[in-house]
Amino acid sequence: MTFEEYKQYLSPALAKATSLVVERGEGAYLWTVDGTKYLDWVQGIAVNALGHGNPRVVKAVTEQVGKLITASFNMVNYPTTLELAKRIAELAPGELSSFFFSNGGAEATDGALKLARAYTKRTGIIAFKGSFHGRTYGSISVTASNSKYRKFTEPMVGGIHFATYPSVDQCPKGYDEEQRSAWALQDVQRIFDFISAPDQTAAILVEPVQGEGGYVVPPKSFLQGLRKMCDEYGVLLIFDEIQAGYGRTGRMFASENFGVVPDIMTLGKAIAGGIPASAVVSTPEIMEEWHPGMHGGTFGGNPVMGAAGLAVLDEFREKDVLANVREQGAYLKSRLEELKDKYPIITDVRGLGLMLAIELDHADGRPGGDLVETIRHEALKRHMLTLSCGVKGNGMRMATPLNVTRDVIDEGIAILDECVAVAQKTD
Repeated sequence: MTFEEYKQYLSPALAKATSLVVERGEGAYLWTVDGTKYLDWVQGIAVNALGHGNPRVVKAVTEQVGKLITASFNMVNYPTTLELAKRIAELAPGELSSFFFSNGGAEATDGALKLARAYTKRTGIIAFKGSFHGRTYGSISVTASNSKYRKFTEPMVGGIHFATYPSVDQCPKGYDEEQRSAWALQDVQRIFDFISAPDQTAAILVEPVQGEGGYVVPPKSFLQGLRKMCDEYGVLLIFDEIQAGYGRTGRMFASENFGVVPDIMTLGKAIAGGIPASAVVSTPEIMEEWHPGMHGGTFGGNPVMGAAGLAVLDEFREKDVLANVREQGAYLKSRLEELKDKYPIITDVRGLGLMLAIELDHADGRPGGDLVETIRHEALKRHMLTLSCGVKGNGMRMATPLNVTRDVIDEGIAILDECVAVAQKTD
């Protein structure tokens, strides 16, 4: 089986980062059909929180498939799904304890927007430049990490307005962290003043740490300021924790790093160890306004997803995965800082826990998207999978398993070192 054969039946709309045809995976590694081994620092774009083929997840899924795959959550109820909701509710901040399960992050985004409008009886939504929330019509309407995602899809869902995220490239040059925070909050207020009055605005949707936009960590004052504005105006605060949540930052939920509890939270990617799963999570009070029949889905909340999700949480608890994220995340960040000190084209190292990225720029200040692509190409030649990020494509994100070990980090850093050296010579 070759990629050329594969392309005959696959729409080009689905962009492919490599031409690899992979048949199995284990931990931090993948093997192609010809038996070649690759170090995977993408992990399904932060989906495989416990690496490929985690034995506990595989066992749970296999046993559940032998009992029941699905009978539609609209028709019946499943013990595994109920138990998963209970377990996540015990961990979730505030009163976030009511769930709607679906299959992917974009579905969760759509659900959160519908829920916010149903509860508030308002239509306006404020999202942020640099954001990524999915590719369905609803989720792409609140996405602004790159104009290519919106190409030829106008008109979008109405009532969406974009504000500034407090990243370096969106705020006036020379601003420090707190100045960027104030600037971004003022931009939200300008939307309230000039475009969407607070009493017409249902929600502010924000990634507590931007993912596709570059693994940008905002100041605490920014998210705390959004919380204050929402409380003042009766606007709901939605946190997209699809990539940043579920342990990736070293806390179970990214919101915990900022001391802010949202009204609605979306989850996805990592929650079921590789099985398609996502969720809209809110308070019982808010969920009560989402009356029967106002939302639905055929496969969401299926018992296989529930079983996998429980296995993930068991592994988190018994192996203290969050402590590993904090420990190995600090180590990985220190190794990336070493590369930054060694190579001038690396201009930033940022992130929390194991949600880390490097930024590359040319000596004259131009964004180094081409440098990133050189590094990715060289890494693939050395049998390592990597992924870019950032509005200008000049970021490289690290999405190792959350149970990654130091030897795997060292292996990846050694490869990156060689690849950055090649890119440095081109600058």
